[in-house]
Amino acid sequence: MHCRFCNTELQHVFIDLVNAPASNSFLTHEALNEPEVYYPLKVYTCHKCFLVQVDEYKKSDAIFDDQYVYFSSYSKSWLAHAKKYTDQMQERFGFNGSSLVVEIASNDGYLLQYFMEKQIPVLGIEPTANTAQVAIEKGIDTRIDFFGTKLARELAGQDRKADLLLGNNVLAHVPDIVDFVSGMKAILNDDGVITMEFPHLVQLVDNNQFDTIYHEHFSYLSFHTVSAIFAAQGLEMFDVEEIPTHGGSLRVYAKHTACSKHAITERVSAMLEKEKAKGILSMSYYDHFQEKALSIKLDLLDFLVQQKRKGLGVAAYGAAAKGNTLLNYCGVKNDLIDFVVDANPHKQHKFLPASHIPVLTDAAIRERKPDFIIILPWNIKDEIISQLDYVRAWGCRFVIPIPHVQLID
Repeated sequence: MHCRFCNTELQHVFIDLVNAPASNSFLTHEALNEPEVYYPLKVYTCHKCFLVQVDEYKKSDAIFDDQYVYFSSYSKSWLAHAKKYTDQMQERFGFNGSSLVVEIASNDGYLLQYFMEKQIPVLGIEPTANTAQVAIEKGIDTRIDFFGTKLARELAGQDRKADLLLGNNVLAHVPDIVDFVSGMKAILNDDGVITMEFPHLVQLVDNNQFDTIYHEHFSYLSFHTVSAIFAAQGLEMFDVEEIPTHGGSLRVYAKHTACSKHAITERVSAMLEKEKAKGILSMSYYDHFQEKALSIKLDLLDFLVQQKRKGLGVAAYGAAAKGNTLLNYCGVKNDLIDFVVDANPHKQHKFLPASHIPVLTDAAIRERKPDFIIILPWNIKDEIISQLDYVRAWGCRFVIPIPHVQLID
């Protein structure tokens, strides 16, 4: 296997989560007795460019099919984040009715709807037909396709170049990141702005976020490596922000290298120095991550076994992809966790892959009154704890598994 960016042969294993089904391959009741397909889930670090990456065992067109179950609009905090972003971008760059905002991986229109409210023209690009259809029904112009150089050149040829080109949590999902970034350059107007948001590799390492590793995430990204990938395609970073989403992310701002309209802020060099000080340019930084994940596995299993011996009930909240990685790596099945609740009706009345834990509506919590609720999407734990405040009436406690197993009363 070779690095997706610099083609260096990969020799250093970052973490081996053994194997797992695709994290969003939820099962129907009828499928429970059928064989499940597992794929290796091993992550490597490139010793030359420090791109952390998983091998493409599961093809992207099989992951992002017309039954994709992730809909962005089911998270209130994510909608608030999207609304705040649109306000910030209009205020900073002055986008108006003559601009074009293009979002890559626009999902169900969760973000572009706010630009439409401002009378700013938009175009969504989304490969999953079922989520794209929801956006189309909102009146959002949406192209159902994978983004890359080919599509970008086609749209550019139709004079559909972007004044703002954005992508939230898509850069890590791309199997061919070089072609993807090349496509961004092709579709960007001369003075256009790119913003990309992605989970920061430093947060993953420092906070034991191994559960954010799954087949849909091909890359785990630092500012250093992303800057190098963009620079190789004639794009230059001019700003970067640390934001709290997804356990700690970066929002990067890029432009054509030849563009002088957008001044490079001091935050660019500061972030490069911050990462360097962390040690990301040394292979030793990537050592011992396997041991950190194993520690969480042992602690979570100890906790679950103790509650089972006491006859106490344990449920989970949030049938998130990260939760499936956690449960499958830990070997947790439906004999240790009774059920999981999720607000997304596309997941309800199905079963988690591998663990076969049933996904129910939140009515199950009131009916069955579990003693503990494990919050699998820990990145929005505050939103969930507030939403489930009523469980305190019977003494239920919350469990947060990352960065270490902890109880919250």
